[in-house]
Amino acid sequence: MSSAFLFRRVLQQCASRSPVSIISTRWTSSSTENQTAASLDPEFKKKIDDFIKSNKIAIFIKGEPGAPRCGFSNAVLQILDLHGCDFKSKNILDDEQLRQNMKNYSNWPTFPQVYFDGEFIGGCDILLGMHQSGELVDELKKIGIRSKLADVNNKNASTSK
Repeated sequence: MSSAFLFRRVLQQCASRSPVSIISTRWTSSSTENQTAASLDPEFKKKIDDFIKSNKIAIFIKGEPGAPRCGFSNAVLQILDLHGCDFKSKNILDDEQLRQNMKNYSNWPTFPQVYFDGEFIGGCDILLGMHQSGELVDELKKIGIRSKLADVNNKNASTSK
């Protein structure tokens, strides 16, 4: 994953918080947001690791793929469908422990959460941005997935010459 992409993700994450909340969560040890994946129960962390690492695309959403219970989860599902991606999902509404621990595991406070080839990508806003810029086609290619939109982009480029 490019360093520019990671930098952009950090900027987006920080831009959504006020400067005071950034300082308080980074510098106060009593903050519950300050917990990390290392502080998770080892058995639970292993279950999450195994799920994420055993699937090219793993997503944690509100609801099920056929019945999302959140507009952001629905948007992620639609984007992945547009690209023709196979994925595995977990419904965080079915398991409160999963829901709370995933926030610490990823250090990302909201859902959905998207993972490519074991690596955290981000949420709906990140995936949507990657889709709109065309970067998602390239990222999928890096993990061995050919996007259905790659053919559309190639056809458009050849007919405009």
